[in-house]
Formats: sequence, C-alpha cells, structure tokens
Amino acid sequence: MTTSTSCVYVTHLVAPKQGSTEAECEDAVAVLPGRPHDYMVQEPLTAGVCDGATESALAKDWARLLSRAAAEYAMRLPDLLVGGTSFEEFAAAAVAQWDPWLVEYTQMRHAEGRPLKWYEHTKLAEGAYATLLAVRVDPESDAHPDTSEPAWRWRAAALGDSCLFHLHHDRLVQAFPVAAVEEFGTTPDLFGSRNHDVALLARRTRFTEGWCQPGDRLLLMTDALAAWLLSVPDQDDAVSQLLEFAGPDDLGGFKNWLNGLRDRRQLRNDDVALVRIDFEGR
Repeated sequence: MTTSTSCVYVTHLVAPKQGSTEAECEDAVAVLPGRPHDYMVQEPLTAGVCDGATESALAKDWARLLSRAAAEYAMRLPDLLVGGTSFEEFAAAAVAQWDPWLVEYTQMRHAEGRPLKWYEHTKLAEGAYATLLAVRVDPESDAHPDTSEPAWRWRAAALGDSCLFHLHHDRLVQAFPVAAVEEFGTTPDLFGSRNHDVALLARRTRFTEGWCQPGDRLLLMTDALAAWLLSVPDQDDAVSQLLEFAGPDDLGGFKNWLNGLRDRRQLRNDDVALVRIDFEGR
C-alpha cells in the first residue's frame, strides 16, 4: 500500500470493575494485526472496542465476537468505516455469527451437565447487546495535506458511547462520538446480536475520519473511562496519567490506578477497555 517507513505502536488494556473477575468483564478489544506492543506496525491496523450491555444475556461473549468481527472486516474492507453498503455488509455478517455461536454454547452447557434453564432460553431469545467503536489506521504514501511530515489516515465508526480521543502534543484535539461529559446517558445506542435491520444499524452509527502526524496518539476507550477524561478539571494532567500505561506489563498498575479513582468516586465502577495507538514512538 505504501513504501513509507513510518510506524505505529499499539497496545490495549482491559480491566474488570472493582470486585469482579476477568471472566466477568463485559468489555472486549480486538486489534489486528496481532503484534506485540513494542512491534513497529508499518501496515494498516484495525481495532474493535465493545462494551457489553449488562442487562442482556451473554453480553461479554457478544462483545468479544463483535469486536473481533469489526477488526476483521475493517481490515478486509478499507471503506467499511465510511458507512454505506460496506458497513451494512459487516453488520449482517456479524449478526449471522451469533446463532451458530449460540448453538455451540448450548451444546457445551449440555455436555458439562449444565443445560440452559427455561428462563435463560427466554433471555437469550431477546439477544445480546453491546456498544461498538471500530477504527482503521492507514499509513499514507503522501505526506500530511497540511505539512510535509509522514501521515496516517484514520477512520472510525461508533454506535453508542465508546469513544476515540485524538491527542496532538499530548493535548486533546478531538473526541468522538461524545464530545462532552453531559452527552453520556443511561441508554446509549446498542448493536444487537439479533438485529437484522442492518440499514437501521448503519443509520444510527456515526462515522468520522482524521489525520495523525508523528507524535500524535489515538486513545480508544469504553464509556466509564471516557466520561472521567471528559469530566476532570485538569485534562492535561488526566492525559499524562493515562499515558503512564504503555504496555501489557502495566496492567497491574493500571488496575490499581483505576481502583484509586473509583475509591475517590471520580470514576464509575464499571469495566474498562483502553487501546493506545502511538504514531512513531512514545
């Protein structure tokens, strides 16, 4: 796609709410290509970030399936995150994966001697739900349109309130799709595992794009952490705190930091997913 020597580094951290286990976490992240966090990625990369809706059955499983499908389809279809028929094709394919997965899950439960109860069947018939944030980053063979530096074009799609933040010189220059903490609500738009009205899903999804230069960063995160970042009085300090966590070895410290915010009631006690994309170094 390009002969540029530009590169990015990407890492992701997922932490359950305080008092819950990793297995109970309903936030999910998928990143392609699946490289180590210190690997210089020079090809296109994609990410899917999902927040499963607790009130629906098997929300964590749907979040994992949907985030993976988003990353895979965004890698396969470069125009997916522009919207239109490509996004509808992805939505239909993602929903089509649910029933076969559910058949396998039901068989596994039966083999383990834990067949589904009648009330579980009732709940499962309603489907599972999750928010979705999908991102694709492409290195460009041409320089940034406003500078002579290397450039990366990114595109994003969001259904619900998982957010993308674009940092330039470690200062927030764009927030998507929520720009102010007052915009967070209790009933975000959700991607349903049984929603076959893909045209409706596409209409409710928001799309945007931008450019990154060397030194820029993209932060992708689920709603609780995003709301904290948009609510703090000193946003520069908040960004500085977030950037302390740069790799999987930092997960323990990340969880402790989150719990400190929760104990001070600055952060809602919810699952957290964070994807960090650094353009040429940290």
